[in-house]
Amino acid sequence: MTQKDQQQLGKTLWAIADNLRGAMNADDFRDYMLSFLFLRYLSYNYEEAAKKELGKDYPNLPITDKRTPLSVWYASNKDEVVDFEQQMRRKVHYVIEPAHLWSNISEMARTQNPELLVTLESGFRYIENESFESAFQGLFSEINLNSEKLGKTSAERNKKLCTIIQKIAEGIAEFSADSDTLGDAYEYLIGEFAAGSGKKAGEFYTPQQISTILSEIVTLDSQEPKTGKKKKLDKVLDMACGSGSLLLNVRKRIKDSGGSVGKIYGQEKNITTYNLARMNMLLHGMKDTEFEIFHGDTLENSWSLLNEMNPSKKTEFDAIVANPPFSLRWEPNDTLAEDFRFKSYGLAPKSAADFAFLLHGFHFLGKEGTMAIILPHGVLFRGGAEERIRKKLLIDNHIDTVIGLPSNLFYSTGIPVCILVLKKCKKHDDVLFINASEHYKQGKRQNTLREGENGEQNDIRKIVETYQYRPDLIEKYSRRVSMDEIEKNGYNLNISRYVSTSEDEVQIDIREVNKKLVEIDKKSMDALNKHNMFLRELGLPVIPR
Repeated sequence: MTQKDQQQLGKTLWAIADNLRGAMNADDFRDYMLSFLFLRYLSYNYEEAAKKELGKDYPNLPITDKRTPLSVWYASNKDEVVDFEQQMRRKVHYVIEPAHLWSNISEMARTQNPELLVTLESGFRYIENESFESAFQGLFSEINLNSEKLGKTSAERNKKLCTIIQKIAEGIAEFSADSDTLGDAYEYLIGEFAAGSGKKAGEFYTPQQISTILSEIVTLDSQEPKTGKKKKLDKVLDMACGSGSLLLNVRKRIKDSGGSVGKIYGQEKNITTYNLARMNMLLHGMKDTEFEIFHGDTLENSWSLLNEMNPSKKTEFDAIVANPPFSLRWEPNDTLAEDFRFKSYGLAPKSAADFAFLLHGFHFLGKEGTMAIILPHGVLFRGGAEERIRKKLLIDNHIDTVIGLPSNLFYSTGIPVCILVLKKCKKHDDVLFINASEHYKQGKRQNTLREGENGEQNDIRKIVETYQYRPDLIEKYSRRVSMDEIEKNGYNLNISRYVSTSEDEVQIDIREVNKKLVEIDKKSMDALNKHNMFLRELGLPVIPR
């Protein structure tokens, strides 16, 4: 399936969602829609694997027979079901009962079967608790199939679900369902729901273009970015992972360049987006052993994986990316002041946890790793505790690059943001500033970074290549700035201090201007004298000087 087809599938599904959700708000409908897509994906993968496993024993039913082939096989081979499911767990890492397969659910929807709601509930509980060896408990906890938003009575709810599922099934039927296709459609829908739901829904979503910049940066060699991408990333972390798109983007970038990723790790506080992230990983073809998403508060650090007190057992990551909530209020206290993540730097102020997120991630960054984090511009120049943290990071030579982005790129805020790139062992003793604030395409609701289509500029590539090749100076765009200069500026990293995009004032030569005015005046007088001469010859009154 081409990228165009994938986009078309996403648009088709979005049109279905837009048409069906009626009085239901976008957030609620999103959870239903994405869960059904997830079930569709799991079912397709499972049935394809079952065909290979059973070979010629996989029932080949006539088109008029609407039963699922696996239900027929299960009924005829009851003694072999346990062994078959064990084999499927080894090969695709999960099991789905025939009654819960999308092909059966969609057929029940088509025929308006009154048992659909009960069957679907049973299927969701089975997937949460029994499908996978490592449980995905609570995966559908935000899906309330008995919500009055679907209807006041059970019959009304069943009817509404039949309509939604039938429409999705019809929309998907027009497209092939190869690997990652539904995953891409899932990402598209998350983006559309975020764009259509305003500030709140946009909090967990990092626009793909910014996600691409971070992913490209952390996959390049940390010491010599110009040598290209790393061959392997053992561990990748996003400590505020939202729906997981940043992590998936890092994985895609390294795989597209022929490399590999050992395991990806994410942490998310919001239960809804935590579930979206887990589904998103599976929808993109990842096995449950290839990722770990933790539900919890990053700042409290309740994840046992990251709370190891023995430094020799500390988990370190090759790449860390994050788009944490901007300037979140938090509750720093005496206990946190002694926390191993913050102890050497001090606590971020109560009014803005930006540096708390940064220090959390930086603590777990490996010596050869790269961290790229999106933050509001305030972290570059605010005083007090933030100034002390910033100063220590600079003196210790951990801040590698500061990238200023245009305003209004996010759904959740119109403020301009920056990307900070940090390293534990940094080669250069200067800081690279990239001021990309004027390089974008203006939109009605949202500005976007251009991607070089139809001969236009490629804003994303320009940022990545400037980071990669680190030129001394690109006029009005980037500059390598010495630590001496930064120190003279009081460790203030305000980008415009180092790379100004304003146009220089034109120097005016007053003597030259005066000379031209005298010449103009002389020509004017000559013309007037000549004109008056003609007037006198005609006996007409002259024009006074």
